[in-house]
Amino acid sequence: MEKIVLEIPEEILISSKETTRELSKEIRMLAALKYYQMGKLSSGRAAQLAGISRISFLQSLSQYGVSIFDLKTEELAQDMNNA
Repeated sequence: MEKIVLEIPEEILISSKETTRELSKEIRMLAALKYYQMGKLSSGRAAQLAGISRISFLQSLSQYGVSIFDLKTEELAQDMNNA
């Protein structure tokens, strides 16, 4: 497993009213959502990046305003193959 380290100013933690762990989890989820939305990751790989199950990832899409139905046919086929 690779590790990426982000330096977050303390003011961001204070403004977000989240712990370091909560903010880290949220950033991973948002990155996963964006990569999924851009078609760079399948739902399974995006879920892996977010650190949650594929079902949980798919269920959370609507909470972030991401539609599962925005995928192009070839992206959906790739997603199905990677599942």
